[in-house]
Amino acid sequence: MLKDISKKEGYQFPPYTFVVERGKIKEFALAIGDMNPIYHSKEAAQAEGYRDVPMPLTFPTVLDMWGGNDFEAIIKSLDLNPLKVLHGEQEYQYYGEICAGDELYVQAKVISTEHKRGMNFFLLETTYTNAEGETVLIARSNVIERVGGEQ
Repeated sequence: MLKDISKKEGYQFPPYTFVVERGKIKEFALAIGDMNPIYHSKEAAQAEGYRDVPMPLTFPTVLDMWGGNDFEAIIKSLDLNPLKVLHGEQEYQYYGEICAGDELYVQAKVISTEHKRGMNFFLLETTYTNAEGETVLIARSNVIERVGGEQ
């Protein structure tokens, strides 16, 4: 019998705040092999018109892993089998600049659920708001759980 995943629609994960650190940005840029000086030096970033070191476009993954909604938290909250979970898709929509030193308030929720072809799909949406109360980023991701069949 399949579990009723529709009950998870609207579920809100616990919110968290995160201060974007220059060192974490630099570590991330090094890890992905991005040697653009704006991610390694405040002076280089300011020379390009940023107020501080900007966040690389896919850096929000770091925010979630270090700040709150990491893989284990998602699995536990959605009652998923971690051995059958796949991260299916990720997209980011930026509405403002995010730089080192910014404090972000982060709230994630389940937007929709669907079961098809032996898989459960969960669409998650995470909103990142700055200290001024402005939404600066919305991230959406698909979490897929294979159900039934052999493990």
